[in-house]
Amino acid sequence: MNIVLLEPEDIQSDTWVIHSKRQLQHLREHLDITVGQNLKVGVRNGARYTTEIISINEQEVCIRPISDEAVPAKLPVHLIVALPRPKVLRRLIMDSVTLGVERISLIHSYRVDKSYWQTPFLQQLDNYVTLGLEQAGDTIVPEIHMYKRFKPFVEDVLPSLISKETPSYVAHPYAEQSMPVNIPHACSVVVGPEGGFIPYEVDLLTKNGCQAVSLGNRILRTETSISYILGRLFS
Repeated sequence: MNIVLLEPEDIQSDTWVIHSKRQLQHLREHLDITVGQNLKVGVRNGARYTTEIISINEQEVCIRPISDEAVPAKLPVHLIVALPRPKVLRRLIMDSVTLGVERISLIHSYRVDKSYWQTPFLQQLDNYVTLGLEQAGDTIVPEIHMYKRFKPFVEDVLPSLISKETPSYVAHPYAEQSMPVNIPHACSVVVGPEGGFIPYEVDLLTKNGCQAVSLGNRILRTETSISYILGRLFS
């Protein structure tokens, strides 16, 4: 945790309150906080501050703002990813938020087990987003959308996201074209499930404006490929 992310309702005039049990436990166990100590704090979808601790008790920590700090810039990317296994979903959301993705869409595909859409992890996305923001020192929550039908998403939603200024790349290990490097513009990136998109899905994506691109001859796990792609595109 590199900032404590507060909710807007935690801001009470000049005195702000930290009362989340998870955050309090972290502050006590890892930072050994004391009155007078400075603490980096952000407000969800708001600003980021250096604050001073003014009181501590079992239920809460009270702080006051001292100065503003810059919020890290987002990556201008829309990450479109086939819904992964529930345990992978947690890491994927946290890592994507930490890396600065500004929009995430979870989609269905042939190799996505339909039971994945019933996982309770989908109801806990806000928790994973919070952990990712706190790790990065960010405060701005990315948009997250879910599409349970592949074909309607590709035909009805995806084309509206694509233009000359904002291309869309689908990661496909057998594509002839390589993934671009250090691009100067926004884009969408489409990443398939474990096992990849089936040929029909790749064809439908390319027919609707995506460019099929390869990351090389190694087959990567979903969460590994996302970190690699974002580092490559925005290095």
